[in-house]
Amino acid sequence: MDFASLFSALFMGIVEGLTEFLPISSTGHLILMGELIGFEGPPGKAFEISIQLGAILAVVVIYRELIVSLLREMWRPGLARFYVVNLVLAFLPAAVIGALLHKTITELLFNPWVVATALILGGVAIIVIERKRPAPTIHSVPEIGPLAALLVGFGQALAMIPGTSRSGATIITALLIGVERRTAAEFSFVLAIPTMFAATFYSLFKARHEIDFSAFGQISVGFVAAFIVAFFTVRAVLAVIGRIGFTPFGWYRIGLGLVVMAVLALR
Repeated sequence: MDFASLFSALFMGIVEGLTEFLPISSTGHLILMGELIGFEGPPGKAFEISIQLGAILAVVVIYRELIVSLLREMWRPGLARFYVVNLVLAFLPAAVIGALLHKTITELLFNPWVVATALILGGVAIIVIERKRPAPTIHSVPEIGPLAALLVGFGQALAMIPGTSRSGATIITALLIGVERRTAAEFSFVLAIPTMFAATFYSLFKARHEIDFSAFGQISVGFVAAFIVAFFTVRAVLAVIGRIGFTPFGWYRIGLGLVVMAVLALR
C-alpha cells in the first residue's frame, strides 16, 4: 500500500465526515471529489461502507445518552415513546422506497451532471425556505407528531437522488412544518442512525460476494477520518445553527453546482 493511496483514503474519509451531516450532500461531494483526484478504492464496497460507518458511529457517540434513555423508556408512556414513534415513521418512507428503487437510482442518476443540478436546486430551496418558513412552533422532537414525522420521512426519501443531501432534505422539510432549527438538526442527525445503518448493511448484504477487505490500510484510514471529522462537524453544527441558519449552505451549494457545470461543459 503506497502513501498516495492512503492519502487519498484519508481525503475521502474527511470529505465523508465533513459533508454527511451538513445539508450539502455527502454522496455528491464523494462523487465529485473522487473524480477530481482519480480515487480508486478497494474492490467492492468495503471502503464506501467503512466511511459511512465511521460517520454514523460519531453520531451514536454524541447521542449515546439519548439513545440509552430512549431504549430504556420507550416501553412506557411518555416523551421517549413519542420520540421513538416519530423516528420510526420518518424512517419508513426511505426504507421502503430505497429497497424498491435503489438499484435503478444508482444506475441512472449517479453522475456529475445530476449531482450539479441537484446541488443548485437544493441550494435555491434552502434559501427560499429559510426566508419564507413559518414561525417555529415545535421546539422538541416529541412535539413533531406522527403526520409531520412521516412528511420528514418522505423528504428524506428524496435524498436518494445524488446531490440532494439526506440531512438537507430532512431539515428543510422540518423547517417547513414549523420545527425550530436546532430541533430540526437534532431530528435529522438522530434519524440518520437507523437510516444509515439500514442503508449500510443493505449495501453490505447486496454486495456480500464482492466485498474485499484486502486493502485494510485504506479502509482503516478512511473509517477513522470519517469518524473524527463527523464528530466535530455535528458538534459544531448543533452549537451554531440556531444563530447562522442554513442559508450559507444554500449559497455554497449553488456556487459549487455552477462550478461543476462549468467544468463539465469545458471538458
